Amino acid sequence: MMPKKRPYYPNNWKAYKDSPDQFFLSMPYDQFMDWKLCGWEIPSSIGAVIRETNLRTGKVSEYVYQREAAAQAKVKKIMAKGESEFLVCTPDEIHHLFPRGTNDDTEYDYEIHQ
Repeated sequence: MMPKKRPYYPNNWKAYKDSPDQFFLSMPYDQFMDWKLCGWEIPSSIGAVIRETNLRTGKVSEYVYQREAAAQAKVKKIMAKGESEFLVCTPDEIHHLFPRGTNDDTEYDYEIHQ
């Protein structure tokens, strides 16, 4: 049996395109950057978001978890593979983790940047 095709939800791009400029608030570039880069918000129902980038293939995958324990299990799994860098975003913090090769390049150690 074939799975059901998801229904198409039309977007409202034309309504935004046809709106007058007065409908949109302007703000200085610095304020915009602080708002978008330093003021991340995730819903209270989300415990963590993980964005993984495979360093060999360049493939980007994103995982969303409601429970912190499930996110921690995924982080351990990614670190055990040792072939990806990833970001972990929680409601309180963002961490950037990436592999740091050892002398023989067969094992990886992870370094954390906040």
